[in-house]
Amino acid sequence: MEQLTDHYIDGAWRHALGGGRIAVLNPATEQEIASVPAGSAADVDAAVTAARAALRPWGASSREERLRVLTAVRDGLAARQQEIAETVVAELGAPIGMATAVHAGLPLAVASSYVDLLAEYEFSEKVGNSVVHAEPAGVVAAITPWNYPLHQIVAKVVPALAAGCTVVLKPAEDTPLVARLFARIVAEAGAPAGVFNLVTGYGAEAGAALAGHPDVDLVSFTGSTAVGRSIAEAAGRNLTRVALELGGKSANVVLPGADLARAVNVNVANVFANSGQTCSAWTRLLVHEDQYEEAVALAAKAAAKYLPGDPALPETRLGPVVNAKQRERVRGYIRAGVAAGARLVAGGPEAPEGLDRGFFVRPTVLADVTPEMTVAQEEIFGPVLSVLAYRDEEHALEIANGTDYGLAGGVWAADEETAVAFARRMDTGQVDINGGRFNPRAPFGGWKNSGIGRELGRHGLEEFLQTRSFQF
Repeated sequence: MEQLTDHYIDGAWRHALGGGRIAVLNPATEQEIASVPAGSAADVDAAVTAARAALRPWGASSREERLRVLTAVRDGLAARQQEIAETVVAELGAPIGMATAVHAGLPLAVASSYVDLLAEYEFSEKVGNSVVHAEPAGVVAAITPWNYPLHQIVAKVVPALAAGCTVVLKPAEDTPLVARLFARIVAEAGAPAGVFNLVTGYGAEAGAALAGHPDVDLVSFTGSTAVGRSIAEAAGRNLTRVALELGGKSANVVLPGADLARAVNVNVANVFANSGQTCSAWTRLLVHEDQYEEAVALAAKAAAKYLPGDPALPETRLGPVVNAKQRERVRGYIRAGVAAGARLVAGGPEAPEGLDRGFFVRPTVLADVTPEMTVAQEEIFGPVLSVLAYRDEEHALEIANGTDYGLAGGVWAADEETAVAFARRMDTGQVDINGGRFNPRAPFGGWKNSGIGRELGRHGLEEFLQTRSFQF
């Protein structure tokens, strides 16, 4: 077991100023695999001070200099794909197939997209008798979650650096090891001292110190809506900008005439991927009442293919959730759903057979769910699918829009035009049409309580810019 004692600050690994420790557990075995420092307010202040000192020269650097560093970061991510995947398996419990394709592959795709975007982006434009310049927003506090630990780091840090900002990263305490691996990649890429800094720690101490630091110009946070509110309050006292990517309770609406079997099977895969720990997962499947029982049977059959198991084995499709607290949270929601009248057609709150150790949850499908039930309103963040019936399109739209969230969703129809017409009326930031593929250059982010701002692509880059105009 590694006992790590340092943070990456001002271009070097520096011994932590605080004395606290964070144990990193393997969710599949519950064994401690490493420990990292629990960063203090003093550690955060040292990192912010370094970022502030590096801001002006990095912000004034040329496009070519930033491209040199970020191209090297991209190449480092490419060279370490296997190490990244194995690290995520160990600290998150994601199955090795998912870890390789998504947890290692997606950050590489996102980094590549920003290298391409930086090469072509125009940082100034002529508007009448003015020239408008896009300038770095300043020192960025990046506070990232554990569910997609490297993807969320790359989606914040790479565009921030491309914009000319400097960064202090505080990763989730459950998954700090892949963040440390990323810090080594940035160091090897030749980023100047202070441009990127890493402090591990708990949200209540290091995260709060970072969000409320007076020398931070922008806080980019991904996590729960409740924590997002507290981040916004802390930043607001300093009038610090925030970009918040928060929770979701996304609806997947299958309209009459759509390929029902494909829609249901894709929905089950969408929810059970990453053990259900995906903010944009389609956790509510909406099906017309005439096809409802057929859809429920299809979902139960599909769920049976997701057997929880050792995430290190290539055949495993469903690993554990991240920790014991999350396991009990998810099981509690399943019990609450059944108690409220939902019909359990797959899974349940009991431990999976033969897996008494590890933070495993049975892949669960709940039928006869009604819109007001807790399992249809609150984010569960586990492998739990709720299936709801609707009478007609207006009823489907009412259900789909009837939560506090608006992050993502799906629509399936016999033709694209019908699906798009329905999707345009959904109160959500991103909709997949008939199973549309993820696009790393399209903006991602929510409406309503699902957040403020956008990540990925041009819109994600512009979150880290501010404008200045010269009049002539």
